[in-house]
Amino acid sequence: MKKVTAKGFTLVELLIVIALLGVIATIVIAAINPIEQANRATDSGNKADASNLVSALQRYYTGHSNYPWTITDPTNYPSADTAFVFMNAQNTLVGICSATGCATGGELIVANELQSAFLSRKFVTSTTSSGSIFVGKGGSASSTVFACWVPKSNSARQSAIANDKVVDLTAGFTSGGLPTYTAGCDAGPSAAGWTVAGSAIPTCAECVPE
Repeated sequence: MKKVTAKGFTLVELLIVIALLGVIATIVIAAINPIEQANRATDSGNKADASNLVSALQRYYTGHSNYPWTITDPTNYPSADTAFVFMNAQNTLVGICSATGCATGGELIVANELQSAFLSRKFVTSTTSSGSIFVGKGGSASSTVFACWVPKSNSARQSAIANDKVVDLTAGFTSGGLPTYTAGCDAGPSAAGWTVAGSAIPTCAECVPE
C-alpha cells in the first residue's frame, strides 16, 4: 500500500506570504492614515466649538445689546459696533474665561450662554496658537462675529484653499466688516502660514461663519 505524505509550506513560500501581507498592511495604513484621521477629528471639533462660540456671542448680544468685550472694557470698546481685532478666545474679553483665568467662567458662562464644561475644551486649555480659537468682529454695524482656527488636516487645508476660505487673521477686517481672505497659504502638514509659533496670531486660518 502506497503511503501518502502531507506536504507543508516551504520556508520560501512562507517568506513570500509574509512579505505580501506586509505590503498589503502598508497600503492599508497609508490609505487610512491615522494621523490625518486624528487631525480631521480635531478640525471637526474646532469647527463645532467655534460655531457654538459664535452662537453664544450672538445670543449674548441679543440679551445685552453688547458683547462681552464692551462690558469688560468699555474704554477701548465703547459700543457693539467697535471693531474687535482677532483675539485668542482664552482672553477675558471674549467671555469664556474670567479675569482670574480659565479656571473660572467669564461673561458668557455667567450669563448661561455657554456651559462651564467649555472651560475644559482643548482650545481653552491649549498653550499654543495652533490649538486655539480666535474671535473677532468688524467695525460696521452689520458685521457679525467670526471664530477661526488653524486646521490641522491636509484635506481641510486643501478644501479651504480651493474654496477661497483661508483667512489672514493678522490683516484685520475689510470696510464691510468681513475678515481678510488670502491666497498666500499652501497646503501641507508644515506649510508656511499654517504653522504658528507660540502665541502668534495665525496668518492662515479657517473661520465660521464661512
